[in-house]
Amino acid sequence: MLQGKTVLLGVTGGIAAYKAAALASALVKLHCQVEVVMTQNATQFITPLTFEQLTGRRAMVDTFDRGFVHQVEHISLAHRTDLVLVAPATANVCAKLAHGLADDMLTTTILACRCPKLIAPAMNTNMFENPVTQDNLDTLRRYGWEVIAPASGRLACGDVGAGKLPEPETLLQHVLRVLALPHDLEGKRVLVTAGPTQESLDPVRYLTNHSTGKMGYAIARMAMLRGAQVTLISGPTALTPPPFVEVVDVVSAQDMFEAVAARAAQADFIFKAAAVADYTPADYCDDKIKKKDGDLSIPLRRTQDILQYLGEHRTPGQVICGFSMETRDMVENSRAKLEKKRVDMICANNLKVAGAGFGVDTNIITLITRDGAQELPLLSKEEAAGRILDAAMACARS
Repeated sequence: MLQGKTVLLGVTGGIAAYKAAALASALVKLHCQVEVVMTQNATQFITPLTFEQLTGRRAMVDTFDRGFVHQVEHISLAHRTDLVLVAPATANVCAKLAHGLADDMLTTTILACRCPKLIAPAMNTNMFENPVTQDNLDTLRRYGWEVIAPASGRLACGDVGAGKLPEPETLLQHVLRVLALPHDLEGKRVLVTAGPTQESLDPVRYLTNHSTGKMGYAIARMAMLRGAQVTLISGPTALTPPPFVEVVDVVSAQDMFEAVAARAAQADFIFKAAAVADYTPADYCDDKIKKKDGDLSIPLRRTQDILQYLGEHRTPGQVICGFSMETRDMVENSRAKLEKKRVDMICANNLKVAGAGFGVDTNIITLITRDGAQELPLLSKEEAAGRILDAAMACARS
């Protein structure tokens, strides 16, 4: 996802510098060009050679290195950098960057950069919470920096509190949010539903379906990477929610209806990917239903049709996308659903087609709008999510 992108990774003198090596490795695996610039103090914790082996590029420390001086390397590097990330950032470097001090390779290069900038402060809790440090971080925010909040826990000094550098995977997600995809959904609000619902019979049993939530979670993640403000309303799943997304956990179809109805009016795009139960037990038993001789019948009643509600209460300019899982007559059934529910698009798939069922990482989707049907090939669910977002944006323009 980072092919052709250059990240300037600034490493300063803290014990957490070892995590920067893992981050550099993760970025390279995503085909990112990583330029490491270290302070002199950072070299006391981790060697430049470590980063050079991981990135395949020379780590820079000295502003006046004879190998760079003829190119004015800090200016050259600033021009080709797509993103600055300083991790870990000591209190001293935070202060220098906040006030424009440029006395080494790292600070002079960053001062010349016009690209997005992230900083991950890592230090003792008292140093982090000191009003001077907080003022410096606020100053950086005013100048357009994104400050990545430190994690809390036991620090190297033995204290417990805020000040730990977040794990490399967390830092990587911050980079991906900025660089991975064009932000063509910047300023848009996206509402996604995902996963199954559970309809309780008694304290022990419930009715549900085989949905894992993977398709909805993929849509939420890809919309976030494209700059949208995303709310994900999720039934019970085993998935880790995508970062930088507001997650609303629900259980039953009624829970999901109430959560969607409360938020739908504020959304520019709605993707109703959840597999919501069409029926729920008519009566809930407070005690476990005991086994008896003979058969058992369970009376069921219809749940609220969320997609139809959305179609009836849509706001001007809103794009609504429903999903249709079929086992026969997929296009015909889905087209009828499109018209009946008064929505803009239906993403249809056939459970019986290999690669398109529940619980797999791929999907074969047919995008159905009033203009026609477009059958997509076998794609990963994230690739399919990207195509779904493209089609929804086309609906918004039409």
